[in-house]
Formats: sequence, C-alpha cells, structure tokens
Amino acid sequence: MAIDLITRAEWRARRPTGSYTSLDRTRGVKVHYTGGRVDPRTVEDHDLCVAAVRGIQRGHMDSNGWMDIGYTAAVCAHRKVFVGRGLHHLPAANGPGQNSGHYAVLGLVGNSGLIVPPAQMLHGICDAIEWLRAEGGAGLEIKGHRDGYSTDCPGPELYAWVRAGARRPGAVPDDPPAPGKPSAPPFPGRLLSYPPMTTGADVYSWQCQMRDRGWDLIPDAWYGERSRDICVAFQRDSTAHGWPLDDDGVVGPATWRAAWERPVS
Repeated sequence: MAIDLITRAEWRARRPTGSYTSLDRTRGVKVHYTGGRVDPRTVEDHDLCVAAVRGIQRGHMDSNGWMDIGYTAAVCAHRKVFVGRGLHHLPAANGPGQNSGHYAVLGLVGNSGLIVPPAQMLHGICDAIEWLRAEGGAGLEIKGHRDGYSTDCPGPELYAWVRAGARRPGAVPDDPPAPGKPSAPPFPGRLLSYPPMTTGADVYSWQCQMRDRGWDLIPDAWYGERSRDICVAFQRDSTAHGWPLDDDGVVGPATWRAAWERPVS
C-alpha cells in the first residue's frame, strides 16, 4: 500500500508528556476538521502545513492539557499523512467515551479560510484509513466526529463526503451493484444550486454519480452552470420516464435521491 507518511521526527513533533493507552483494534475511523481557520496558502506551501500541524499539537498540549496531539493522523492538501499518536494508540480527539471505538484522522480544513477539502486531501484521508486498517487493526466504519458526539466537526464539506461513502475522487465502483433496489446516500442537508456557485464534497459526490449514469460531466466539486444544466436535463428526463421532478436545476432531496435510485433509462 502506497502512503506518503510524514513521521513525527520529520514534522518535529514534541515528545508526549505521558504514556499512550494501547489499542488492539477499533471499529473504524472518525474524520475531523480543525474547527478554526486554515490558511488557504497551505494548498501551495507545504511548510505551512507542517506549521499548522505543530500549532494543533501545541494547542492540544498547552491549552487542552493533553499529553500529545489528539489525532491519530493528520492529512494536508499535498496528500501527506502526518503521524500523530499513530498506530495502536488511543486518540483524544473523538470526545469523552468515544476514543476507544475509532481512530481519529484530521483533514487540514477548517470553518474559514480553506474550507473545501482538495481532491489530494481526500485521497490522503483514504490513504490514512487504508493504513490504519492494514497495520492498526481498524475496522470498516468511517464516521464523522459528530456521529455520537455533539459537535459540527468535521464540517459540512468533509461530513457530506463521509456520508456519501468516503470514495476516492474519481473512483468508479469496481463491482456491479448488488441485486435489489439501489439506495441513495443520505441527503447532505443543503441545496446544490447555481447561481451563486455551490462547492463541496457533496457536489463532488453528486457529480460523480451523474457521470456514472452517463452524463457528460467532469467532477470538480463546483456546482456551476454546467452542473445546473445537466441537473435540469436529468430532472426533465426523469419526469418523462415516470419519476416526476421539478426542472429547477436545484439538487434537493428528491433530485438527490433520484440520482441514485431512479433506474437508468
């Protein structure tokens, strides 16, 4: 398995102030975001990513009073996976009573500045999950921090991606769908529309699904004029084939569900 790991020595992590609690295995992984501002320049300058991770560790140790950074791993926009507490160590970031069930993987996006996870970051999170499964005893669950704990983490963009299946950008299922009625992932909770342009992991997920249905659409996580026009065409085609939808060019709950559950005509 290929993964671009940044060791603790490489990102100049501080030594923990105590001993880790060991984990043999977990049910899976919980995905996080910073909850604060992430400098958009991190997309271009990896040194800023290193500085950001060191700042997170400093905050966790000096402000929270934790023995180390709370995350198992952190992932930046360059598909680099920073080793945090690492394999078989109890994280601290999932919340009281939540840490033994899942490793904690941070995507280096926040609630301002850089808020949309770039494709390479999503790949890196997938790399981290595969690493934790292969070498850390992680199970198959992929959840958001907010699942089971009162928080808005990992933010709307990453959480929509998690709820849509945490697929790699550009991934197409290798196996045919299982027999029976297909099921749409949960609606992300907001309308995808243009104008103004909507962007995020939920847009990317919908675009991938429309591409997989045969529409001429390149997924880029930006719901602009092209996405709107294809949405209108899909809504009209659905209505013509007995699945009535308003042809408003807005991906609401009904259009979202139809993208997955309406039979391909």
